[in-house]
Amino acid sequence: MWPILMRFAFLLVPQFSMMAFAAAIEPLRAANRLAGQSLFHWELASPDGAAVAASNGITVAVDLPLAKLRTADVLLVCMGLDPLQCQSNRPLRNRLRWLSARGVRIGGISTAPFLIAEAGLLDRRRCTVHWECAEHFRRRYPGIRLVDELFVIDDKVCTCSGGTAAMDMMLDFIQRHTSAEFAASVAEQFIHPRIRDHGDPQRMALRARYPGVSARLLHIIERMQSAALDGAPQLAAIAAASSLSLRHMERLFRSELEVSPRAFYLKSRLDRGRALLTTTTASIFEVAIETGFRSASHFSHAYKRMFGVAPREDRWGARGSATTPGGAAATRAAAPLDGPHG
Repeated sequence: MWPILMRFAFLLVPQFSMMAFAAAIEPLRAANRLAGQSLFHWELASPDGAAVAASNGITVAVDLPLAKLRTADVLLVCMGLDPLQCQSNRPLRNRLRWLSARGVRIGGISTAPFLIAEAGLLDRRRCTVHWECAEHFRRRYPGIRLVDELFVIDDKVCTCSGGTAAMDMMLDFIQRHTSAEFAASVAEQFIHPRIRDHGDPQRMALRARYPGVSARLLHIIERMQSAALDGAPQLAAIAAASSLSLRHMERLFRSELEVSPRAFYLKSRLDRGRALLTTTTASIFEVAIETGFRSASHFSHAYKRMFGVAPREDRWGARGSATTPGGAAATRAAAPLDGPHG
């Protein structure tokens, strides 16, 4: 009834995301249990064969070093907060290329597409990455077509944005290997009522994030968030583009969100600045200008008032949290943008 065994390997890089790893491997276990036979096999590897600590501090033992992995149908690289953590690891990149040349489909979860791109395996291909790292990826690899999707699977490479999207990608693999009905049965084991399509958006819809807010105000918020990506025009320009006066826009924000449009817009710009600061190598001045501040000092002052920490310290903390579980990240837990957790 069922096809031949499908073999997966997982490469765990230090500080990998436990959430994404569990979401990827658990559907395989559940599929084997429901089928009453081994439809899927997996083994765990690390760069050196040693046990690997996840970003939450839990250590996972592996089966072998990557150098001893000879074959698999799919190798999934699991990474965490630091997208360029392994960029200088030439043996690791070479090994990924070696396995790809021998027919292994190479996959990356969360920030791992950076490593796969460094290995040259994403040239002329579509891919995805966690939304908070998307801008950094586009800047670093302008020749690679990045799409805002949950996951992308093709003949040679697959990429996944991370988090629970890893479950949807694995359910897609299971469906291809068995049937849609069987994949749905696996999804139900995890109280996962709908297998999301690869093209579903990564981020929550504005209406879900702001329940009860009018369509008109949602439209203004969308304009504000788009502006925060491209530099910040004046609030008057946003009001005019929405066919409103500033006074009318003020009333909408006060009545529906109990905040002024100026404060809301400032928060949007600073959230965008924090994402750029902690996931790209852009200078503080470049981040300030891109998010509509007139100077680095103006940006830094507003940033510290909003998040309680200076931009330079926050950037250092983001880098430190990628290597030290419970370190700087613990002091920043209350902040709205802490870098990709998927």
